[in-house]
Order: sequence, then C-alpha cells, then structure tokens
Amino acid sequence: MDSRSEIKEFLASRRARITPQQAGLPAYGGNRRVPGLRREEVAMLAGMSVDYYVRLERGNLTGVSEAVLDSLARALQLDEAERAHLDDLARAANTAAHKRRRTAQQPTRVPPSVQRILDSMTDAPAFVRNGRLDFLAANRLGYALYAPLFSDGQEPPASIARFKFLDPRGREFFGRHWEESMSNTVALLRTEAGRNPHDKGLTDLIGELVTRSEEFRTAWARHHVRLHHTGLKHFHHPVVGDLTLVFDAMYLPAHPSLSLTAMTAEPGSPDEDALKLLASWAATTDESLPRGALEQPAP
Repeated sequence: MDSRSEIKEFLASRRARITPQQAGLPAYGGNRRVPGLRREEVAMLAGMSVDYYVRLERGNLTGVSEAVLDSLARALQLDEAERAHLDDLARAANTAAHKRRRTAQQPTRVPPSVQRILDSMTDAPAFVRNGRLDFLAANRLGYALYAPLFSDGQEPPASIARFKFLDPRGREFFGRHWEESMSNTVALLRTEAGRNPHDKGLTDLIGELVTRSEEFRTAWARHHVRLHHTGLKHFHHPVVGDLTLVFDAMYLPAHPSLSLTAMTAEPGSPDEDALKLLASWAATTDESLPRGALEQPAP
C-alpha cells in the first residue's frame, strides 16, 4: 500500500467530516466548495501555516514531531483509534527500519501454551486471531460458536474477513447485524494496515476484498479505524439461533501480533441459555474432526 496515499486520504476524510460549527468556527453565508473544513481552517485550528498543513495532507509526514501530531489530532477531533492510526502512519513515513521490521509474515499458529490457556476456558467461547483477522485457534466452545467458518471441513487458520464478505454463509451467520459487523471488520483491517503497511499477506487480502466485494470497497474508502477491546458480538448460529455476547479482547504481550477474544452472556438471559445449549452440542462432536467443522444436525 502507498503510504503517502494512505496519509493523504485519511487526513482529507477526517477534515471532510467536520463542519465549521463543530469546530467552533463562524459559518459565513454562501456555498462552500468543499465538505467539512477547508485546509486553511484546519491549519488555523492546529496552529500551523497553511503551506505546512498542505504538505502534511499531501502525504508527507517525514520529520513530523509528536507535538505537531497532537495539534493535528485536536484540530481534526480524532478519537483514540484515529490518533493511534495517525501515529502508525507517521511511524511508517519516518522510520526506514520500520519497513524491514514489518515484512515478517503474520503468525498462522499459536504456541502450545496459548492453546492450553484456551482449552482451560471451558465456559466461555474464546479464540485467537492475528492482525489480518485470521482465526487461528479456539477452545471447544469457540469452535462450536464459529462452526459455519469451518463447515466445509477447513482447518485453521481461516479468514474471518473472507468469510464475512465473500461467503454467503457469512452474511447469514452475522444475521441482521451484518452491516455493523462488516463496518467493524473493515475498520480493524484499516487499523492493521496502518500498523503493518508492508505485510504482503494483508495487502493481498485487502486487494482481493476490494476487487470482489462492493460492500468492502465502499467501506474501505471511508478510512474508518477502530480499537477492538470490548463490546457486543451478534450471531445467528445454525444450531442455537440468535446470540448476543459480550466480548473482551486482549493482546498477548509475548506475541504482539496475536489477540485473544473471550465472550460471555449476560447472566439469566436467553443468550446464556443458548450458550449452554451450544456447550451441550459441542460436547457431542467427533474429536476426529476439526473442532469447528461441526457437520452434525442440531439436537
């Protein structure tokens, strides 16, 4: 991916979404030729010259200080995820070693110790993914929850993004919340692209999705980013029906490219009952199969 283009499009998209009123600027009469703020308005809000801001928005973050990035983030009203993304873009532009360091392939397996941690979590679905959203490993309940991802007999790793955008079962699995889930997935991939702009596997994945999915292409152009710490996940599972689970995600310090996500249901809720039913079903599956490739009919 072209880092200069990424910087240019990200800054322009953030500028375009802010109105003068939102920025606390007077709104004069007449038609504005651009949506959102003008470049000179951003420069004024950030306390820099127009020429300097134009340089930044053209994709040149070389030599930009932390103070300048802070001023720019305030002027563009960036949230935590967007501010981190700006840092990643600046780091890629400023550190020649960054390119060499980031060319390593994303992990496609988890260490045995991580698998043991997953297996010790018996009451909550849990799985580990990498930055490309490859589903690498899970506990039994995690594989049962994501059964459609493996229903064609595929072994891990499996691409959550490809499943969501290119497989009709993905839209069914994420049900009426597919649009929200789709938007979150694109934002997570955009965040990872800023963090690891030279990951060929990630670049290939994004290129494939842009080419084959109109929904992905449209969402990708918005340049939204997000952090993935906690929230709700919605599923329409072929065995237990609709499920809404609270998720908590955490990066693994010893393996910074990996994150572990665990999901729980609200106590006493229908979702808790559905999760218990899913656990009962998972307990009957054949150990010789991949734990997510569950071909058996619903009980």
